[in-house]
Amino acid sequence: MKSTRRTLLGGIAAAAAGQYLSAAKTDTIPVFMDHDGGFPDDYLALALVLTMPNVKLIGVTVTAADSYIEPAMTGTRKVLAFFKNGAPLAASDAKGVHPFPAAWRKTSAEMDRLLSGSSFRLDGMPNPAPVPGHQLIVAALRGATEPVTILATGPLTNIAAALELAPEIEDKIREIVWMGGALQVKGNVEADDHDGSAEWNSYWDPPAVARVWKSKVPITLCPLDVTNRVPVLKTFLEKLAKRGQFGEIAAKAYTIGLGQGELFFWDVLAASWLGKPDMFTVRNWETVVDVSGKSQGRIHVEDGGRKIRALQRVDPEDFHRYLLAQWKR
Repeated sequence: MKSTRRTLLGGIAAAAAGQYLSAAKTDTIPVFMDHDGGFPDDYLALALVLTMPNVKLIGVTVTAADSYIEPAMTGTRKVLAFFKNGAPLAASDAKGVHPFPAAWRKTSAEMDRLLSGSSFRLDGMPNPAPVPGHQLIVAALRGATEPVTILATGPLTNIAAALELAPEIEDKIREIVWMGGALQVKGNVEADDHDGSAEWNSYWDPPAVARVWKSKVPITLCPLDVTNRVPVLKTFLEKLAKRGQFGEIAAKAYTIGLGQGELFFWDVLAASWLGKPDMFTVRNWETVVDVSGKSQGRIHVEDGGRKIRALQRVDPEDFHRYLLAQWKR
């Protein structure tokens, strides 16, 4: 019965993704985005990807990690509608080990409020696929005609589940670009039973990180080490607000976020690697994931560990110019 159900659901997911995966190979990079609805960064990372002429978005999954699933899905659909992109979309059924604070998750509804007006109408947009997110990932990879880049701006739970369901998809993944981890800087987890060394996307589900680390898929990490170099500044938001309709909305979203504390370009910075990698310097590391104890979710450098590539430095001015150019519509 279990195998029959998997076959049936896999067929539904494949049908949802199929029309976007049948085209012949082009000069564009096929990208699947997996995000967790954090306000405003995940939505703006998706919006940045949708401005990239070198990227063909073949699917999106949303996890209720730094969000609640209903507003996160609605906000995601509205961003897709604005850019007139009908990529397959699915909600994840993943449950993390360590839930994000409820106060953070509630802010996901802000995007639904901001994305209003005729440009964000959902009329004519396809409905979300009726399968869990990890099954849509499997279907998209199985149907792809060339290796796919996965952009992950939330926990790695969906990707780990997809690898467990269909281990053969490893060969269909060009690389995983993940906003996660803190290699040589302090983490951003503050909990009584944790030492503060981990980053939240990794802490949400440490075993999922370990599962992905066991794979042979190339990993490009966008850790706190580099995101700490690009805080969200009011002076930049003033410029962004003058760059057209979406720039104005992005500036408003970040301004609301700044009212709740310091912000950095976490997910948006990771996404920018796909469009303008020459902004960055990178470094190869050997790393290990802690899955238990007071450092759960920590990714630390250790000789003989899993080899990854990490974004190390970026010129903030180059990055700002890139965003202003991309979000001018």
